[in-house]
Amino acid sequence: MTPDILCIGSTLWDIIGRSPTSMRLGSDVPGRISRLPGGVAMNIAMTLRRFGMTPALLTAIGRDAEGEELIAACDRMGLVTAHVYRSDDLPTDRYMAIEGANGLIAAIADAHSLEAAGNKILRPLEDGRLGTEASPWPGLIALDGNLTEALLSDIATSPLFAAADLRVAPASPGKAERLLPLLTHPTATLYVNLEEANILAKAQSSTAPQAAAALLARGASRVLVTNGGAVSAEGSRDGGVIEGAPPPVLVTRVTGAGDTFMAAHIVAEAQGAARQAALDAALRAAASYVSGEIGS
Repeated sequence: MTPDILCIGSTLWDIIGRSPTSMRLGSDVPGRISRLPGGVAMNIAMTLRRFGMTPALLTAIGRDAEGEELIAACDRMGLVTAHVYRSDDLPTDRYMAIEGANGLIAAIADAHSLEAAGNKILRPLEDGRLGTEASPWPGLIALDGNLTEALLSDIATSPLFAAADLRVAPASPGKAERLLPLLTHPTATLYVNLEEANILAKAQSSTAPQAAAALLARGASRVLVTNGGAVSAEGSRDGGVIEGAPPPVLVTRVTGAGDTFMAAHIVAEAQGAARQAALDAALRAAASYVSGEIGS
């Protein structure tokens, strides 16, 4: 199966505890605990596949029992796993989050195996399977910020990515600064929330349109900035900043919402949608996801 987009980054097991009760530090409440495939690259790939694209994963997955289960789950969904780096000595990564009625309470991402694998996950881009330095991958790449800062810096100047349409997402506000080397990449589109945008722009913007303008002023070619249920924005160096408001919905989950937004925007553009239509389609998809209308 030939992929039409590469998803590079974290593919792991999400362990999510959700409660319909508002929570605070020390809360002990009833709820549901689920385990499902996750990680930024994986969440994007699953949504892309749901909308009809064929994504390939470039990631690190262990050969432990959890890794075998994860590969099998990817294969069942129609994701291309032929290029995944499989490690004999690194365990499969995991992410754990607690969500209450008042949103995300806390989360821990254990992506140490992905970080330890380093540039081994990029081998298919240089050994001829997906490209070479002389003939780099010419299509879409969704890249997530769970990679190490050193590897992201290498990617920013690597000839392996010179012909790609790069779509970049931080893994979390805590890892947003890792994307600084990619901020001014000429073919990169950054997908960030307001907090992440302010970290990258070194600004204190209070709205998504302001944050998008600040990122463009810092040298970004193109950005999309979300802000929960408030107005979102898309900004480009040549076209200025446009806005879009997400539909009001009852929020039942938050983990994976930004990844769904990014994937839906990529699909809309791949189908030929104009700027405003693509932004609106992504906001609708994210709203459907957080309301529980789109399955995990």
